Amino acid sequence: MLLKSNGDVIASDVEYAKSMFSQAKGLMFRSSVPDSYAMIFILPSPKKISLHMLFVPFPLDVLFLGADKRIVKTTYLRSWVGLGDSGEKIKYIIELPAGAVSRSDLSVGDHVMFDGS
Repeated sequence: MLLKSNGDVIASDVEYAKSMFSQAKGLMFRSSVPDSYAMIFILPSPKKISLHMLFVPFPLDVLFLGADKRIVKTTYLRSWVGLGDSGEKIKYIIELPAGAVSRSDLSVGDHVMFDGS
């Protein structure tokens, strides 16, 4: 479960990408994800990250989080051609279906909660 700090549900169908392979693959080659979905990338240590949407045929909203699980940046990535970067060192990346950031009223500075460290 992915929650806002006030307990509101952002996503109930959560998948974790912890291994190097699962992080490299991400959501490539999937045809879609449900509206209640989130993929959470847990990096071994904080670092700057760049993302691409090659082989991802649907758009995404992305949250970049610091080690304290606070949002440091949000971005929208277009299907197939989207590119994005964290801009600073981060510990977590959360990929959500496009529109999830506005639906959940998320913004920089917000704290999110999830299992897995």
